[in-house]
Amino acid sequence: MSTLQTIHDVPVMMCAAEGEVIGSEGDVLDLIGNASYQGAQWVVIPAERFDKAFFQLRTRVAGDIVQKFANYRMALAVLGDISRHMEASSALRDFVRECNRGRQTWFLTDVEELRERLKG
Repeated sequence: MSTLQTIHDVPVMMCAAEGEVIGSEGDVLDLIGNASYQGAQWVVIPAERFDKAFFQLRTRVAGDIVQKFANYRMALAVLGDISRHMEASSALRDFVRECNRGRQTWFLTDVEELRERLKG
């Protein structure tokens, strides 16, 4: 179940931790459509919802999903502890660092960090 919240005047679709595993760009189309319909600017997905392939950049799953969000002009925040994945991959660490510099895709540890980033 997803819920729409407003954080610092920004409409945010918060996805539940329970739900189907996200393992391809096709898996996010309904999320993007639902968020867009409800007027969300951001979709927040718990990290545990993603298939492990998302965190292995050589699979291109993360790139495809991030690109799908960008194509639909919808921002994505991956929320949760992904430190074990980042410890295993310098490429993922670089990807996360680059994403977090922008305003399209963020990898954040918790809702408080999201609130702080959306504050401006």
